[in-house]
Amino acid sequence: MTRRENAMMTAPFERLTEPHRRELHVHCYRMLGSFEDAEDTVQETFLRAWRRRETFEGRSTFRAWLYRIATNACLDLLAKRRPEPATGGEVPWLQPYPDRLLDELPAGDAEEPEAVAVARETIELAYLVAVQHLAPRPRAVLILRDVLGWPARDVAELLGDSVNSVNSALQRARAGMREHLPASRQDWNGGTDDAATRDLVRRFTEASVAKDVDGLAALLRDDVRCSMPPTPGLFLGRDAVVRDWLGDGFEELGHLRTVPTSVNRQPAVAFYLWRPPDGAYLPLTIDVLGVTGGAIAEIVTFDHTRFPSLGLPERLTADGPQ
Repeated sequence: MTRRENAMMTAPFERLTEPHRRELHVHCYRMLGSFEDAEDTVQETFLRAWRRRETFEGRSTFRAWLYRIATNACLDLLAKRRPEPATGGEVPWLQPYPDRLLDELPAGDAEEPEAVAVARETIELAYLVAVQHLAPRPRAVLILRDVLGWPARDVAELLGDSVNSVNSALQRARAGMREHLPASRQDWNGGTDDAATRDLVRRFTEASVAKDVDGLAALLRDDVRCSMPPTPGLFLGRDAVVRDWLGDGFEELGHLRTVPTSVNRQPAVAFYLWRPPDGAYLPLTIDVLGVTGGAIAEIVTFDHTRFPSLGLPERLTADGPQ
């Protein structure tokens, strides 16, 4: 078969699959916690779907058929590659998801307030971390039932289990989520539309640039959580977080510039450090903030390698954006 003939055969299939790419990517991201693994798994999903296209019998929607393939692709990957979460609650493979790509999701019923809340809460980093502590099959059950709203019968068919087994797995998964979500999660404010949250992020940014440790500490909850995947370690409590900052030489950092952004539907601040040899501010880290009760409840810090996938500038000049 020539390349042109192959393209003519695959084009109609691609027109069917491409509208579902982003939502499948988000589904795989929830399952895996890694943006890059999700990209690879979506590609694997489309490859499997193409190879099995003649098995689609129309008993379910094409979208549901793709979700079935994607979920099984995630389970296969988890069975082969995923280590257990490290002790202490951190997830070393966790990666951020840019809001600009979340905006590509199909609207569906997103105009309804309940749907907006669920969509935001199940993409926040605290939720992603808790999900990663579940065993793969209960994890799949939780996401399919509680996030996607699949009936237990359909989930059982996908996983080759009984409805009773699925319902039992769902109860175990929900209990696991309660164990691993922060105690303050019920009041979590991941959005950036609230004026008080925007002001809190502004003060956090200004104190960071000024290396004002006391000012930063005043913005943290007593039970704040701080991690920096893939570096092992989860710091719990204001004193532990501040000690870690001081131990890492935060106060001795050079000149910083910032770019405000948002990832995983949470406010975030990208930091750039002045590098004299380059004559520019180069990417350093990005802090993703969880806010509750008017204070910062969680900080997840990612290093400069995540900047490209988040669409952040490669450098800032001396006259660049603040």
